[in-house]
Amino acid sequence: MPGTFEPTSGGGAAVALDEVEISIIRSLAVQLLELIGPGPAEETPGDPLAELFTNGPSEPPKDPVLQRLFPDAYGGPGGEAVPPEEAEEQRQYSSEFRRFTENDLRAGKRENALAVIRSLDRLTTAGDGGAVLELAPEDSRQWLGCLNDLRLAIGSRLDVTEEEDTDLLYRLPDEDPRKPMVMAYLWLGGLQETLVQTLMP
Repeated sequence: MPGTFEPTSGGGAAVALDEVEISIIRSLAVQLLELIGPGPAEETPGDPLAELFTNGPSEPPKDPVLQRLFPDAYGGPGGEAVPPEEAEEQRQYSSEFRRFTENDLRAGKRENALAVIRSLDRLTTAGDGGAVLELAPEDSRQWLGCLNDLRLAIGSRLDVTEEEDTDLLYRLPDEDPRKPMVMAYLWLGGLQETLVQTLMP
């Protein structure tokens, strides 16, 4: 079980984590929360309908990590070149789609990250600092969403856009300053892959 999720009875999953691994995942989830930012309801406390009736932004975020987490729905970077009038039409469609969906997407990502933090905070570590994390099926899905977002965020910082880019990461020399981030990216990928397997029928 160390380092990989395994299925448990009832459709859940479990993984053994040491103290350092717990700290890393928790720290990354907190950073993700800070990056995503508060929702409208948090900005206007006392108004439970604020988020429901507040339109989201209509323009893509400036931060490249947030661009990866909240991509344009139509066209966008990496797409095929299109005529200017079609590109403008795609931009307008993306703007409208973003205005009505981004708040919900941000809320979902915040909830997933919070679920990860809370489940780690509930862990009781043994004498060696390690613990076994056990997840119910719904918790597994929230963890999967958060792991995916963390990998997208780190991959964006590492300029990973294609599978070939991931292959290059394995060959980075130890003295490369990106190496710790690469190790986290690859490790989270392993966790994500084994967690997906536990959710498959």
